[in-house]
Amino acid sequence: MEFSELIAQRYSVRKFSAKPVEEKDLTAILEAARLAPSAVNKQPTRILVLEKAESLAKLKDCTPYTFDAPLALVVCYDETAAWIRSFDAYNSGPIDAAIVGSHIMLKVHDMGLGSTWVGHFDPAKLSAAFGLPKSIIPVAIFPIGHPAEDAKPAPPHTKRNPLNASVIYESFL
Repeated sequence: MEFSELIAQRYSVRKFSAKPVEEKDLTAILEAARLAPSAVNKQPTRILVLEKAESLAKLKDCTPYTFDAPLALVVCYDETAAWIRSFDAYNSGPIDAAIVGSHIMLKVHDMGLGSTWVGHFDPAKLSAAFGLPKSIIPVAIFPIGHPAEDAKPAPPHTKRNPLNASVIYESFL
């Protein structure tokens, strides 16, 4: 699939079949995540893979938005491993994790699977539930699976602002 087609067709899947994600597919998704760029190539991203029923049940206690997917990836970053900008001590970890999340979503769609970006969760509860070290900061959850036969994009999915709503050309400054 051409990249332009991939990004135009991808949508947030919120309804999954019970069919499990194959191990080879999980490995391909994780490899796409591993190849994501990071600031100064520090690679601070850490991914929690949840596929056991007990782990997915614990996740449901942290967010109502698991959509009964058979697999979930929790993208985190290690705040002690990320690049820190010298001018203002900004930690690049959240951006690095977001890039990894984008790679995950695009790879998932390219494979014919579905996912969505879940940001609505209690990070402290999630960290405690899975025993994450204090330096590991959860950023997003990606429920992943085979889309249900009746899965479809949410109504506002195709609504996009025009370019001039988000792009500022230097000639207008």
